[in-house]
Amino acid sequence: MMKGNFAGTLRLSRFIMRQDRWRYVWWIFGIVAMTIVVPPALDQLYPTEQDREMLAETMKNPVMTAMVGPADLTHYTLGVMVSHQMLLMTGIAVAIMNILLMARHTRSQEEEGRAELLHSLPIARNSQLTASMLVLVGVNLLLALLISIGLYSLSFDSMNWWGSFLYGMALGAIGLFFAGVTAVCAQLAESSRGAVGLSFAVMISTYLLRAGAESVPPFGWLTKVQPYSENNGLAVIALVVGSLVIYFLSIILHAKRDLGSGFLPSRSGRAHASVLLRNPLGLAWRLERTAFISWTIGMLVLAMSYGSVLGDLENFFRSNEMFASLIVADENSSLALQFLPMLMSVLALIGTIPALLAIHKLAGEERRLRLDIILGRAVSRVKLLAAFVALALISGLLMLSFSALGLWLAAKVSMDEPFAFQTVLQASLVHFPAVVVMIAISTCLIGVAPRATGLVWLYLFYGFLTAYLGGLFQFPEWMEKLSPYGYVSKLPIEQMNWLYVGRLLTMAAVLLVSGFNRYNNRDIQG
Repeated sequence: MMKGNFAGTLRLSRFIMRQDRWRYVWWIFGIVAMTIVVPPALDQLYPTEQDREMLAETMKNPVMTAMVGPADLTHYTLGVMVSHQMLLMTGIAVAIMNILLMARHTRSQEEEGRAELLHSLPIARNSQLTASMLVLVGVNLLLALLISIGLYSLSFDSMNWWGSFLYGMALGAIGLFFAGVTAVCAQLAESSRGAVGLSFAVMISTYLLRAGAESVPPFGWLTKVQPYSENNGLAVIALVVGSLVIYFLSIILHAKRDLGSGFLPSRSGRAHASVLLRNPLGLAWRLERTAFISWTIGMLVLAMSYGSVLGDLENFFRSNEMFASLIVADENSSLALQFLPMLMSVLALIGTIPALLAIHKLAGEERRLRLDIILGRAVSRVKLLAAFVALALISGLLMLSFSALGLWLAAKVSMDEPFAFQTVLQASLVHFPAVVVMIAISTCLIGVAPRATGLVWLYLFYGFLTAYLGGLFQFPEWMEKLSPYGYVSKLPIEQMNWLYVGRLLTMAAVLLVSGFNRYNNRDIQG
């Protein structure tokens, strides 16, 4: 057992692993499975060197470079292709895993009063933070080894052991980096939600900055690894060293603050409550407004970053007549216009996240035993749930609208013949019925099985895979139709399918009615 400032760390690590073991299993299984299925799929889609060279030509355009990073496009082997297409995207998934787990192990424990209980035992002040980091070191190391072994076991000629090992270690290193980032954010914010929000802000901002300058850590360093081509192990070492530096910074900050406080304290509230707090919708807005504003700004910036490269995309395809003739699906539409539905689909999926967070806030308040205070007054359960559902719907609608606005503003500057705003807005808002279905699923789970609300994130991730990678891997149509986003018309290239809209809204109505009915009749925790 560690002594001094870290007494009790090993015992606490074992406790954390036992408490969340199934979370680790499902996260690791999902990420490893997602990684292992990609190389065989790419090998079937691009079996010859000529096929891969043609794909490499598409990767030379600025949009693709901004999204997935640079690569050795002159020797585009299967291994290079896998690394180029998947390393950065998988790194984001690993970063999200570490952000959520570290926040759960640290700030969530303080927020719910469990850390105070633990500190009444003979453990050192820094033990909980160190134990959390040790556990995530183990989780990321296991993830890295399983991915390395899994990729090498596929026995493709261009995917040797050293490249596979670096691929796995790079993902483990990016995970540790964001575990450290979240450990620091947990010292800055006063709440788990604030820590997660700050960590996601760092993740998104560094991803966007990397699109402009590949040397920006940590994602810029991740793309410099380039397994199966450059095999740059120094970039992996830099990520590990960076994560250690950030971890030690979190230890220093942790030693200087009181339990339950943060370096960015919440400002003092009003002496008298606002009139808005007299109804459930006003309360829901008060709880969500900071996250709502942050996500709105984030979606606007993200959409502008995508829109800023549309002009270069058009110029690239115009200069490559051979490739343009192969991909044009609608001779009456520009290439950028054909690319618009895919961009709006990705933005819509990202914009669904704050809508789901809004409705899940009610489940979180119930788990913290705070609803008795509200429901003990003249507030019905139906009105309370309806308020959070309404806020989630408003959030989803506005995220889609601001995505359209950001992309249109940037495209107007970067393109010679920019889109009409109405065209972009329609391409975005056509996703709203699918967003409504996702909100309805969460509402139903809150009513029927509140502890299973986390499953909706897996379903959203599945929708992202089919929307983002479905075209690349040529998923069958039935796989896309398992997600509500598979029923979205690809405006402005396709005609609006009102039958699909009716199906989605009918499904959402059934789920909402079921959720409201069960929520009104089940026991509330507390």
